[in-house]
Amino acid sequence: MYVFEDNTSELEDWIRREIEFDEPIGPGMQGESVCRVQEWLNLQGYGLAIDGKYGPVTANVITQFQENSFINATGDVDRQTFELLVEPMKRPLRQRMNMSESINQAVLEYAFAHLESKAKEIGGQNMGPWVRLYMKGHQGKKWAWCAGFVSFVLHQAIDSLNADVPHLDSFSCDLLAFQAKSAGLFFSGNEISNREIPSGSIFLVRNTDSDWTHVGIIVEAEDLMMRTIEGNTNDEGGREGYEVCMRFRGYNNKDFILLP
Repeated sequence: MYVFEDNTSELEDWIRREIEFDEPIGPGMQGESVCRVQEWLNLQGYGLAIDGKYGPVTANVITQFQENSFINATGDVDRQTFELLVEPMKRPLRQRMNMSESINQAVLEYAFAHLESKAKEIGGQNMGPWVRLYMKGHQGKKWAWCAGFVSFVLHQAIDSLNADVPHLDSFSCDLLAFQAKSAGLFFSGNEISNREIPSGSIFLVRNTDSDWTHVGIIVEAEDLMMRTIEGNTNDEGGREGYEVCMRFRGYNNKDFILLP
């Protein structure tokens, strides 16, 4: 599952690794769990090196975080501290739909939740907890995550509604397009008018008739442009950006996936 109601044990394993408390973390410790704490401190606005070593600087910053969160300031990461650190990720993972909603409404609801949680990279290109969330635990330069973000949100919508909808799931824009074609959900830009594109649909940036370079979610299709929510982009609209962002885009060189 990509959403949870009461218990995070319902979630996929790689999601649980990002948000579940395993053991207390404190001075002298090293490794992945320390890196995760340092990543979340940076995401919460506390700048420090992400080196996987829990030294005096990390302990001091944790103390500041605890004081600012009005909890017991020990300099160690206990369950309460960890839960507060990862709360921005848990928010968009919580079940938030009822069965009467449409799949498009659910897609928009979850896309906005990720936007509001300020999902972005940290620690380098295509790095950090949010990238690992969208890319099933993967991260690094080769793991561009725009398609992973869209696939993740689609999964959340389908899981929430228990919807009988073809699963579109890929890290590749090209494969998302081919999956949509196989399911009869793909429409080229010259096959459909702008006003026929429902909110919650998917757009693809076309390079050639068999190559797409970016993908995102349509918030609203207007006459001359569309408002979107996209992953792995930025305010300039780059396809190798660093965050989940709201954008305005034109219709040139765009194709579309319309959900049933």
